[in-house]
Amino acid sequence: MHDPSTAPDDGPGTLFGLDALVPGPPAPAPAGPLFRDSATARRLLPVREMYAEPAAAASERGRQVLARFPEARVIEVDSHWRIPGLHGNEGNVERWVRVKGETLVLGERKSPATRPNGRSADWIAPGASNGCAMACAYCYVPRRKGYANPVTVFTNIDRIIAHIGRHIARQGPKPEPNQCDPEAWVYDIGENGDCSVDALICDNTADLVHAFRQWPTAKASFATKFVNPDLLALDPRGRTRVRFSVMPPDDSRLLDLRTSPVAERIAAAGDFLDAGYEVHFNLSPVVVRPGWEEAWAELLRHLDDVLPDRVKRQAAAEVIMLTHNRELHEVNLGWHPRAEEVLWRPDLQQAKRSENGALNVRYRNGVKADAIARLRALVDAHAPWLRIRYAF
Repeated sequence: MHDPSTAPDDGPGTLFGLDALVPGPPAPAPAGPLFRDSATARRLLPVREMYAEPAAAASERGRQVLARFPEARVIEVDSHWRIPGLHGNEGNVERWVRVKGETLVLGERKSPATRPNGRSADWIAPGASNGCAMACAYCYVPRRKGYANPVTVFTNIDRIIAHIGRHIARQGPKPEPNQCDPEAWVYDIGENGDCSVDALICDNTADLVHAFRQWPTAKASFATKFVNPDLLALDPRGRTRVRFSVMPPDDSRLLDLRTSPVAERIAAAGDFLDAGYEVHFNLSPVVVRPGWEEAWAELLRHLDDVLPDRVKRQAAAEVIMLTHNRELHEVNLGWHPRAEEVLWRPDLQQAKRSENGALNVRYRNGVKADAIARLRALVDAHAPWLRIRYAF
């Protein structure tokens, strides 16, 4: 989930294809939700209300979500983007974390679109969700949603998958290796959400994983900060790449609220590899603060100490420096000001116009280049097996 190197499309404490290929319908997901009713998941998603477009609620996937949370109050809305009392309600800042867990939105993705990326993935696929139940203080997704960022589930998953299948068929085989993958076209399926969390809500993630395993020229990819063991049963057959986002634990405890502990994400890598996933890591975001180099050196030593050799042999990483935003800075001051002590650094940052036109801030060119060079040196010293696919 949550790769700040890609621009959004539309939109304290932790818990624990060949040329002639015509893609057919995706293999069906196992009957019923894959959700395991664990205490952790119940804490993450104690859903009390659902805002639903009528067609979304009436769909097969919508009915699955409604059945998963039978006690939630359902409120009909015309658009998942325009919900009075939720979007644009400044008072929701005080309920920032509660809204993420207690509210769901059901909608349909009206115009699925795939666009080029070239960094983390070759293509950004139309995601099956927007928003997240976790509360990372630096997350870019809520910048356009206005004081609330719960999960919006897109229920027309069949249309989304059909669109991706047609796009894959048009590409044909990948002509040459690149930093995304040596053989497959890589499609990021979780740009604006976290697919591991989505799998607690409905079978959208399962349907996507099952679809990609039938497409020999393509591979799905998503970043995650949540360890969901239900994903181990999906049999991806090497066609889905999971990128576990990691950062020094002290940074995570301050900035990655409601996520799985970093050590737990790292410990899950072997299980996910054995279950048929490709496992990579996101070193993300890198936050420049006093002592940051020592903290990252310790994290890299931990990776080297605990990861089995089979994970190391296939692992690669992305390095993503922090990008922030003035509007998000103001929102965070209303619910988590301590985070802004390390995220908002005007002495080190400069304005950056993103692909979608938003005015963000990033580390100044010299600061960023120096930090990337230092982190690369730390990887070489403490985890030399970890290939860095790109640094941004």
